[in-house]
Amino acid sequence: MTLTELKYIVAVARERHFGRAAEACFVSQPTLSVAIRKLEDELGVQLFERGGSEIGITPVGEQIVEQAQRVLEQTNAIREIAVQGKDPLVGPLRVGVIYTIGPYLLPRLVPRMIEDAPQMPLLLQENFTVKLLELLRQGDIDIAILADPFPDHGLVTLGVYDEPFVVAVPRQHPWARRKSICSTELKEQTMLLLGTGHCFRDQVLEVCPELSRYSQASAGIQKTFEGSSLETIRHMVASGIGITVLPWTACAQPREDDLLRYVPFEAPPPHRRVSLVWRKSFTRAPAIEAVRRAILDAGVPGVTTLPGERPVFH
Repeated sequence: MTLTELKYIVAVARERHFGRAAEACFVSQPTLSVAIRKLEDELGVQLFERGGSEIGITPVGEQIVEQAQRVLEQTNAIREIAVQGKDPLVGPLRVGVIYTIGPYLLPRLVPRMIEDAPQMPLLLQENFTVKLLELLRQGDIDIAILADPFPDHGLVTLGVYDEPFVVAVPRQHPWARRKSICSTELKEQTMLLLGTGHCFRDQVLEVCPELSRYSQASAGIQKTFEGSSLETIRHMVASGIGITVLPWTACAQPREDDLLRYVPFEAPPPHRRVSLVWRKSFTRAPAIEAVRRAILDAGVPGVTTLPGERPVFH
């Protein structure tokens, strides 16, 4: 039994697919399949139910995968303890960021980090909140940049800024000249939302819960449509299909087409808190502080920075 084999079974349990698990582990599928079969032979039990489009996990397999996860976490903790004796600002820092933050924060964050910590390159990965939390707990990334709320049990969180939401409408829309919009009015419009899995979609539905009732066609009329990214939705709004809600950083850049108008919500506007998240066992505290300081100093437009926040252990 090796750590590599344990990593393989955790990946298969996560992906429910041998091919995707092999890609996540950067090996060929035959290599992964042979290693897992070898482990099953060594243990004398079947870990996975093969056949069909999705791989199932046997009851004993679930217990073994859970224990394997703990072993991998402890292995990463040992590596992190070893790093304590070295300069914490030297060596790569693996950073995960959600899709609705990355395109707007990273262009400002990365240059600051290159200037402030030139010997600590950032290895960046964009993904959904659920996936990043999984990678974080597995030790595959060191720190994540997420938007509240999210399941934070066993993690440390540190808020860095609050970001208000605004309503994006086509230039010719009746609301384009308004000073502000009440969240309850959104249900009157055709809304464009991110697809399921994006935490920003859930945050918008919290702002106007009535929208969730219109996510399916009702009486032959569908009141909401979904897009795969904020940029896709922005173009759909510009074409007049509907309106949407955006985080401020997504609309703070000057636009050449000028086909959209951004209207604030009535005070107090809905907002999201953007936080740094890491494992309790992660020992490179100066590296986390360097990222926090770089974000605070990056001049992210439209947000309220939180320089006085302290880490919260969950």
